[in-house]
Amino acid sequence: MTQYADLEISLHRHSTDAYSVEFRFSQPDSDADIRLAKGEPALAQFDLDKLSSQVYDPAAYGENLSQSLFADPAVQTAFAQAMTSAQSLDAAVRLRLLIGPSAPELHNLLWETLRDPRDKTPLCTNENILFSRYLSSLDWRPVRLRPQGDLTALVIVANPSDLGDYDLQAVDVDGELNRAKNSLGTIPVTILPSAKDERCASLENLINCLRDAGDQDTYDIVYLICHGAFIKDQPWLWLEDENGKSARVSGNELVTRLKELHQRPRLVVLASCQSAADSAGEALAALGPRLAEAGVPAVIAMQGKVSMDTIASFMPVFFEELQRDGQIDRASAVARGAVRARPDYWMPTLFMRLKSGRIWYVPGFGEDRKDFEKWPSLLRSINRGQVTPILGPGLFEPLLGSMREIAQRWAETYHYPMAPYERESLPQVAQYLAVNQDRGFPYDELEEYLLQEIQARYQDELPPESGQGRLNLNQMINAVAAARRARDPLEPYKVIAELPLPIYITTNFNALLSSALKEAGKDPQVVLCP
Repeated sequence: MTQYADLEISLHRHSTDAYSVEFRFSQPDSDADIRLAKGEPALAQFDLDKLSSQVYDPAAYGENLSQSLFADPAVQTAFAQAMTSAQSLDAAVRLRLLIGPSAPELHNLLWETLRDPRDKTPLCTNENILFSRYLSSLDWRPVRLRPQGDLTALVIVANPSDLGDYDLQAVDVDGELNRAKNSLGTIPVTILPSAKDERCASLENLINCLRDAGDQDTYDIVYLICHGAFIKDQPWLWLEDENGKSARVSGNELVTRLKELHQRPRLVVLASCQSAADSAGEALAALGPRLAEAGVPAVIAMQGKVSMDTIASFMPVFFEELQRDGQIDRASAVARGAVRARPDYWMPTLFMRLKSGRIWYVPGFGEDRKDFEKWPSLLRSINRGQVTPILGPGLFEPLLGSMREIAQRWAETYHYPMAPYERESLPQVAQYLAVNQDRGFPYDELEEYLLQEIQARYQDELPPESGQGRLNLNQMINAVAAARRARDPLEPYKVIAELPLPIYITTNFNALLSSALKEAGKDPQVVLCP
């Protein structure tokens, strides 16, 4: 089984015309991060006008972009160190480019044209370097992997009858469907619009299909083919209304509707149709990061008017490779390598928020994983009550988000001035706020933030009095957690509370453990460690 080293390059605005570059590297089978650019921040500057003039020459564009990113010797050294370390371990590199919220304009650059600063070869067609644009998300819900055999796809082809009114050409529905189905291979496909029940390719029908996916949570893959345009910094899609005519849907509306679903698709493919205008690719590329930030684990979008020959070569290879091991970034690298000779090889873009790059797994214990060998003794100890669980914050984070994400958000909001690699440390960012504002500010801010987020995320699960300000934070957390335990028999606190154990230790500030123990018919005696 191939081993992967992780290299994350993150860009944050440093000044009006410069961006700080942070490197974070970890070796295979290691949880330790190696910060490769400490001390004074490494800086990069990008000549956006010159890059824009080179957009039709991907070789020149990639060379210019690479020279800009790796201009600082510290950045070159850090990159070379990471690659050398991975090669010495015979490991591939999972390269994630993270563009911080302070620099959204950098999403418009064609990062898939990047060149290796060591030998000037393309980075993104190399199967040993799995490149993706990585985005953190405000969505707290964990991404649960699905068994490989359960993968399903929903294909939507929008062809409004009045496209001519917008100077747009009609969509070859049969041709687009055949291309999509050929690309998806053996993955079961549901088609919208559906002649069987006369459903059109509307936003409402798309959401209803995802919500009413039968026995599964939702469709794993959504493959959307339509016209698009980028108007006043907003992507728009030409979907259908109930009469089959144009329904222009803004990117914000689509993102909002997907965010409201209990489960979202694991992969969204945004493909402009063969007759699409040049602006369609710009619209779909702009929609990609918004979907990823909203909680969709992975998005593939075309950042230009990609040729049908490139799509016909890229997509089947991508999905065939995806079915091998479920790793989206590896499948994308192989597929991009398959079209490397084409001038638009760089147009398929992967936006991702999965650190492992994987959306499915093989059930059971396979040869490619390391088994935990002490299950018999552990289970015996549990049954005898000879185990003491220690519950850390990781068990609580799926409900209210990680402290790392909160720290990053505060650092951006309050212009944290220290080194970029310290932005993920909540104690350090809170210490800055205590000095910059006042000593009690971080405590008040954290409570207010969590109250607002839990009301926004779990409005349907909260009792009516929560909206009237009569419930405090702990009461609201308990209400949401109780609803989750009632709905999910494998909810972690529920499972742990039902074990026959005499003592539990928790490092969390809430009462979730004691509430779960009471539901399990126990009488917990809560003691604070002195």
